Amino acid sequence: MSALERWLAYVQACGHTLEEAALWQPKGRLTRVTGMVMEAVGLRLPVGSACVIEIDEQHHVEAEVVGFSGECLYLMPVTNVHGLVPGTPVSALISHHPPQYEHHGVPQNANGPFGRQVPVGASLLGRILDSLGRPLDGQGPIHPDAYYPLYAQPINPLDRTPVRDVLDVGVKAINGLLTVGRGQRLGLFAGSGVGKSVLLGMMARFTKADVVVVGLIGERGREVKDFIENILGEDGLARSVVVAAPADSPPLMRLHGAAYATALAEYFRDQGLSVLLLMDSVTRYAMAQREIALAIGEPPVTKGYPPSVFAKLPQLIERAGCGDNGGAITGFYTVLSEGDDQQDPIADSARAILDGHFVLSRHLAEAGHYPAIDIEQSISRVMVDVVSKEQLTTARNFKQLYSRYQRNRDLINVGAYVSGSDRMLDEAIRLHPTMEAFLMQAMDESFDLDDTRQLLDSVLVS
Repeated sequence: MSALERWLAYVQACGHTLEEAALWQPKGRLTRVTGMVMEAVGLRLPVGSACVIEIDEQHHVEAEVVGFSGECLYLMPVTNVHGLVPGTPVSALISHHPPQYEHHGVPQNANGPFGRQVPVGASLLGRILDSLGRPLDGQGPIHPDAYYPLYAQPINPLDRTPVRDVLDVGVKAINGLLTVGRGQRLGLFAGSGVGKSVLLGMMARFTKADVVVVGLIGERGREVKDFIENILGEDGLARSVVVAAPADSPPLMRLHGAAYATALAEYFRDQGLSVLLLMDSVTRYAMAQREIALAIGEPPVTKGYPPSVFAKLPQLIERAGCGDNGGAITGFYTVLSEGDDQQDPIADSARAILDGHFVLSRHLAEAGHYPAIDIEQSISRVMVDVVSKEQLTTARNFKQLYSRYQRNRDLINVGAYVSGSDRMLDEAIRLHPTMEAFLMQAMDESFDLDDTRQLLDSVLVS
């Protein structure tokens, strides 16, 4: 394409943007600010629309419609609210994304038919973004290929391709005993400081996926930088998109961070790619929704959580999975759960929605056993559909021997067990050092499916 043709294309794109621009824009006014909730009158906007509150020519506050009552709109800010006064003008954010020279993306409205639109595309690989697609890495502006709705419409369950293919995650304990299927949704249940971020980083580097999307929701700001630089690494970041919404961001930004990471994964899935979605953590996402719901007056029902929290969780998780064109999103969602707390409503709800769960044990982590996956409490619900009967039998025998040893550990340690009393326990005692070595793995080691199967077979025949 010649320079003249490129210039004409750019001028044409500018003309299309001008044609779509509104000649006038209605404005409302701010009437009340209470905590995180703002009330405005004079506007009719759907829930999910983006708004701008104009303090002066240089400063403004961005917000989103989260509810309404009569003629009053409830707004939630996504930026700092300092400087607001009664009667401040409020208008809808109708920001058409201006065309850029030699980047001919389709101009999109910030408020689409299903709410806010966010930038997506292959050009975002290797970038670190906030919850609205704004770069955080200081590497200049982004050039998206398209704009996707932040909250997509539900997929017809009959249009989904069944989970039939194995996904290699590079971790032998998972590949061998808790095999993951391509398009599966799994939960990592762990307390603080047991190595879930390290395990996520290992899977981000070693998983045989085309694209990795990482959502860091509600984490400490220091942990965000540490995860990107030390755990993910340059090689992992090169094929990844990282969406960061740290703990000090407004609750709406944390909510949008999880939705934006899922929207990015949906775009790559629609291109027919295999996507690995890592989200840390679902618990912080639920807490952000709780803050918003309680602020606008929704009553708490289960241990301080409003009903909308339990409605949002399946809506987020069900967006992952297999598509109808060969693409798939394999999702790993971390859930903060100290021990086996059955009273935690978020952990209990997530466990029922997901296609399996890996439990990380503090006891194992304290003993120097990494990754600290408790294979007795963990399960992959699709393993029976994606592996051979031989591997399934081998994995079952491994778990039986390991569990038999754990249940009798105290007797063995004090010398109360007499050899020969239980044939299976004798076998478990003999193989226990080899089994423990199989379950342990350094963070810079990778084992593919073939290596894992050979190691697993050698453990039980040794």
